[in-house]
Amino acid sequence: MKNNTHFSSARLPKSLFLAACILLPAAVLAEQADRYKKIDLEAESSVLDDKTKIKTMTGNVEITRGTLLIKTDKAVATEGAEGFQFIVMTRGPGGQAFFRQKRDGGPNLWVEGVADRMEYDEKTEVVKFFNKAHVKYLEGKKVTQEQEGEFMSYDSKTENFVGANNASGTSVSGGGRIKITIQPKLEEPKPDSPTTQNTQKK
Repeated sequence: MKNNTHFSSARLPKSLFLAACILLPAAVLAEQADRYKKIDLEAESSVLDDKTKIKTMTGNVEITRGTLLIKTDKAVATEGAEGFQFIVMTRGPGGQAFFRQKRDGGPNLWVEGVADRMEYDEKTEVVKFFNKAHVKYLEGKKVTQEQEGEFMSYDSKTENFVGANNASGTSVSGGGRIKITIQPKLEEPKPDSPTTQNTQKK
C-alpha cells in the first residue's frame, strides 16, 4: 500500500556560517517558482503521530515540490510550532539520498546532489548534505561544476554554498579536504579544425 502525505507550503534551503564557504554564480539560484508549490511525499509505508507531529516514511520515499525531487529510503518529518516541516533523509538509491532541483537562469540548468544523510528545512530554505556529499551543476546532461566533501549546505534564497571537511559542519584542522572541479567553458579544438590550422600557419 502506498501512502501520500501533502505538506503545507514548504521551502528549500538558509545557510549557517561555517569555516569554508563557496559562493556560486548568480545563475545557480534555485527555481523560484518552487517555493509556491505544495510538497508531495510518497512512500511504501508511513507512521503519522499527531501528538508529536512526527511523520516517519520508509520504502522508496519520494519528496517532490515543483522541480524539486528527493529520493531516499527513509524520511522523518517534524512539524515545528509555526507549521514548517523539517525533514531528515537517510539512505537511498545506491546507498545515498538523492536531491535534484532546476536552477533559474536558463531553460535546462540543474543542481544535483547525493549524501549518506540530508536535511531539508522548509522555514530556512536550506538543504544540507552530510557524509560523502557530492553535488554537481548541470546544463542539460553536461556537468559544469562539482563539489565533494563531508558536509555541504545549499541556500536557495541567497545562492550560497557552504562546505566543510567534517560532517559536523565545521572544518577541522588536519581533517579532510573539499574538492571543487570547474569544467572549462571552451572545448579544445580538434587537430583538423580551422582554429588549429590557422594557428599552425602562423
